Amino acid sequence: MQPIPYHVLVLALVCSTSVVSVFAEWNSSGPNVLGPRTDLNIVNKIIAPDGFPRSTVLAGGTFPGPLITAKKGDDFRINVVNCLHDTSMNTTTSVHWHGIFQRKSNWADGTSGVTQCPIKPDKSFLHQFNAMNQTGTYWYHSHVSAQYCDGLRGPLVIYDPDDPHKDLYDVDDVNTVITLADWYHEPSPQITVGPFTPNATLINGFGRYSGGPLAPLAVINVEYGKRYRFRIVGASCDPWFNFTIDGHPMTVIETDGIETEPLVVDSLAVFAGQRYSVVVTANQTVGNYWIRALSNHPNQTFEGGQSSAILRYAGAAEEDPTTEHGPYVLPYNEGNVHPLISPGAPGVPEPGKADVNINLVPGFSQGRYTINGVTYSDPPLPVLLQILSGARHPSQLLPNGSVYELPNGKVIEISIPATELSPGGAIGGPHSMHLHGQAFDVIRVPGSSTYNFVNPIRRDSISMGLQANNDNVTFRFTTVNPGPWFIHCHTDFHLRNGFAAVMAEAPAEAAKQESEVIPDYWEKLCD
Repeated sequence: MQPIPYHVLVLALVCSTSVVSVFAEWNSSGPNVLGPRTDLNIVNKIIAPDGFPRSTVLAGGTFPGPLITAKKGDDFRINVVNCLHDTSMNTTTSVHWHGIFQRKSNWADGTSGVTQCPIKPDKSFLHQFNAMNQTGTYWYHSHVSAQYCDGLRGPLVIYDPDDPHKDLYDVDDVNTVITLADWYHEPSPQITVGPFTPNATLINGFGRYSGGPLAPLAVINVEYGKRYRFRIVGASCDPWFNFTIDGHPMTVIETDGIETEPLVVDSLAVFAGQRYSVVVTANQTVGNYWIRALSNHPNQTFEGGQSSAILRYAGAAEEDPTTEHGPYVLPYNEGNVHPLISPGAPGVPEPGKADVNINLVPGFSQGRYTINGVTYSDPPLPVLLQILSGARHPSQLLPNGSVYELPNGKVIEISIPATELSPGGAIGGPHSMHLHGQAFDVIRVPGSSTYNFVNPIRRDSISMGLQANNDNVTFRFTTVNPGPWFIHCHTDFHLRNGFAAVMAEAPAEAAKQESEVIPDYWEKLCD
């Protein structure tokens, strides 16, 4: 009998210890935190974050997954271990590091079908990358079908010792990260027809649902007189959330990893995939205050503590708040947000005058979404592997009609009109669009018909807005990061139904660059 290889034995032990407790009490002992060099075990587990038990797909066995922290310039070595065996949900997986540009490490982006094959059960995949000069608030999530709706999502923060905003706050730690998530009582493969209405909103993994028990709510503890940097992560599958804290205005200082000029708001629209840092001063009467995240779905309520968490001052009683919300007079507006460092969009400051101008028109037909008339579907081999095998032109790359070649070192302008009111338009908006591999300057923001080339908001995920407002969101970036990069709606159910395309940035340069750094085990995922 041949001995079991050591790495297989270790993998088996890791998986067996991770999934042995298939019904666990919800862990409220506090945040669990990992560094940039770690195993990340993907497991099935029954949890009840809102009081309703269901089987899930979790990173590290918790929801949200462990907070991954690093400092600017750190090397990441994250070994994703697939321990999934519950066939009521996807058992293959992949993990995407949302907002990390992956310069010279496209292969580690974690996007199944684009940069890798999915990880099979009882297999693992080591992501190795350096975020270089990137700092700020990010997150990670599954990029297989709608799997992250079953729980595989968690925050990631890269701290900057020389943060230009560090004089604006006193506290920025693992306890000031706030995740906003929708939660479903059915597994994602059973949720096939919209509208995709969640059963609960979870803040930091806690929430309540209509008709359910008074499950515990998340508590954010503060001390009077201190200033807190809250890092808000829009870890949503479908809705967007209006985030507020009763009696406490917020100063926005970061959007999607980009430092901004400080902007005071009293309500914050957080779409799927978006992240913000806000500074909140604990200067109100010692007590308990509601933190609220109301989704855009109909019939949402704060009744009984739904869609809520608690801001609790030191010295306050441990009880639910009685504070009232609103009125809101300083709503967040993308057009009022400006980058702190190197503002300005690249290229000629006129619409349509970039080096390459692409109009992506979303649609919906026979239950499937389209971009420019084409529904995205996973190719038989990842786009990166196709490029490494010699394919260069979009006519050679699968999925046919969904790959757009972008030349190196050029200014790209992408416009995405809202179409939900048109026959065959993309229903279910406003859609949150995310581009992998780079941040972009949004020269026309949702809700506006004017263009700003001087100091537009810079980010990696943006709402398309609504056709009722004649929205035609437009953004620019420069191609300095060779590789195939996914662009897609971040409503995960819409992505599963084809709302995506691939921007193949400088394919020849990508082939040369990636072939020099890709580890041997990468291609074995496709065996």
